[in-house]
Order: sequence, then C-alpha cells, then structure tokens
Amino acid sequence: MTTLSPETITRLFTRADGQYLFARWGRPIVPIVFGTDDATLATVKGAIEAVVLLAGHRMAEHDPELGVNLMVFFFREWDELLAVPDLDRMVEGLAPTVARLKAAKANQYRAFRFDADGAIKAAFVFVRMDDAMSALPAADIALLQAAQVILLWSDTAFADRSPLARAGDTAVLHPDIAALIAAGYDRVLPALATDPSHALRLAARVR
Repeated sequence: MTTLSPETITRLFTRADGQYLFARWGRPIVPIVFGTDDATLATVKGAIEAVVLLAGHRMAEHDPELGVNLMVFFFREWDELLAVPDLDRMVEGLAPTVARLKAAKANQYRAFRFDADGAIKAAFVFVRMDDAMSALPAADIALLQAAQVILLWSDTAFADRSPLARAGDTAVLHPDIAALIAAGYDRVLPALATDPSHALRLAARVR
C-alpha cells in the first residue's frame, strides 16, 4: 500500500518556479544508448523495459518520425556533449546548458521534447560518470534513469529522496514511485496536466 498523499504527489510534479506540470510518453519508446560496453547496454535497456512494463506503456524497434526517441549518453566530462554531431540541433540551448551543468558539478540531466498534445515525444538522458556515479552499480544507475525519464517529474522531485529503494543488495523502485508511475499511465488520465487538481486524480489511483 502506498503512503503517498495528494500533497506529496503535487510536490513531485511542481517545478521550482511553482508550476504544476505532469507529462507522460504518448508514443512507444525506442531507446539507444551511447558510451557503454555491451553488458551495460543490456542493463540499461533492461531497466527501461522493466519500467515501461510497469507503466503499462509500450516499446518499439523504430519511431516513424524520429527513428529513436530516447537517447541515453554516458560520458566523463560535460564538454564531450558539444562534440556530438547535431546534438545541439536536438537539444535546444545545449552550450549554455552544458556550461550551467559544469558550474553546478552536476552528474545527470534530462531534456524532453513534446508532441502537439503535450505528451512526451523524445527524451535525452545525460549521465556524467563522476566519482559518485562510478561508485554505483550499473543496474542502480540504469533503474534510476529509467524511473526519471518515464514521466516528467518536477526538477526538484528527487532532490531530497531517491526514487529507488533496496531489497537486500538489489536496487528496486520505491513502492510509492512504482505505484505513481503506474497511476500516471492510467488511460483515463490526460497525457499532459498543468492543474494541481490532477494530483488528486493520481492519488485516487495509486495502490
């Protein structure tokens, strides 16, 4: 049984500027992963598949419009992104974003693009393998990123809590977060919501 209250759910989708903003994927997810070996690649794709299955959403081999729509990058330094061909055309404001992330010594970032109806159309996941990230098992990193890209969470949602929990030595989704992801993909609910009353509808569906 989840312990999420409507107020907690509201905070998870209320951005630092005070705006409530929820969005989920509207099309099947087609991932590609850069900067890993084959074993880690399989781990990342497996985590994405597991979270997509939990959500009741779908994956595909090809996106008719984009080819792939979820790009996951692993790297050592933020400046490496500036050398990726055409990435600045896909991620608006890439150069100033990289400068800001460097200044903040950030080790992860996600950028989203949206369909006309506001549903998530594409996402870009950037993971800088600093000392903190390198100390984590690949499975933990993969599940962490999959959980944070399946919905458009607040930019502060996980500032003081992780979406993961531990079952022995294994990382799993926190039961509250897993329940909320599943609720977010209820077909009755909209793919985009900007009114905080949406959190009440989510709360009524979490188990």
